[in-house]
Amino acid sequence: MDGFPRNSGKNDSPGLSWSRTVAREMVHRSSVAEVLLTDVRPDRAGGFAAAACWPRSHPTFPRDGSDLHSPLLVAETLRQLGIYLPLRYFGVAPDTHLLIGDLYFALAPGREPRVGHGATEVTCAVEVGAVRRDAGGAVTGLRLEVHYACGGRQFARAGGSARFLDGEGYALVRDRHRDPAPPAVAAAPDSRPSPAALAVAGRGDVLISRRGGALAVEPADRRHPFFFDHASDHVPGMVLLEAARQAAAEASGGTLLRPVSGRLVATRFTEFAPPARIEPVPHHRTCVFRVRQGAACTAYGVLGYRRHAV
Repeated sequence: MDGFPRNSGKNDSPGLSWSRTVAREMVHRSSVAEVLLTDVRPDRAGGFAAAACWPRSHPTFPRDGSDLHSPLLVAETLRQLGIYLPLRYFGVAPDTHLLIGDLYFALAPGREPRVGHGATEVTCAVEVGAVRRDAGGAVTGLRLEVHYACGGRQFARAGGSARFLDGEGYALVRDRHRDPAPPAVAAAPDSRPSPAALAVAGRGDVLISRRGGALAVEPADRRHPFFFDHASDHVPGMVLLEAARQAAAEASGGTLLRPVSGRLVATRFTEFAPPARIEPVPHHRTCVFRVRQGAACTAYGVLGYRRHAV
């Protein structure tokens, strides 16, 4: 795949440690078990080098029968870097609201690390750009580009943008995006796909339902240990990304299970009620999707798959 050099990784970042995780509050996690980052340091090129420890098996992520890690670990590592770096190195206050604008990821099939007997030690080379500041010099947003390597071989890249709002700014944005009418009381969903059809472990991992012939973003477990590790007043971006993956699996009859690339753009907040519709359109090795709430499109994107999805 273009953009993946032959050698990159641990040898380029001497001194990184995989011995213990970073502080959980620095990546907005309540459970230490959900923290992937173990070390983050400035590098000589003006960016950052980071270490991440990917568990041998994760109870949440898709079970597709392969010995590869879930591609969602790439996105989750990006998410954690997008919180840790602003808090640790860019002076963003701990109580700031960090909002995802967009994200993408791409894997290089054939170069991914295989799941071994223990956790996989991943090295991340991080570039920070498009740093925005307010009149007082405080950072209000930035963009990350991350290259992932294991054993000296690069196997994935990801990137995304985030903006940072204080409590007052966040309240103003939330009020501007809220529907002034109270949400309708949601009826029980017509049905949920089986966990096996979506390649997830159990019913609590299912994030979509079928309502009157349409798919909806409707998590079966609002206290899910990964997706809702901490409280949120809107549907988190990782929930939307996995809901899109599940919708693609359902719409394709189980042929599109494990994406090797993806992009998500959030145009506004997706509320929990009423449940947002998700509209997947599979076509060969891709699935375009949109998330709608009422007349508004709150997010959209595309997932890409290998010719024979696994």
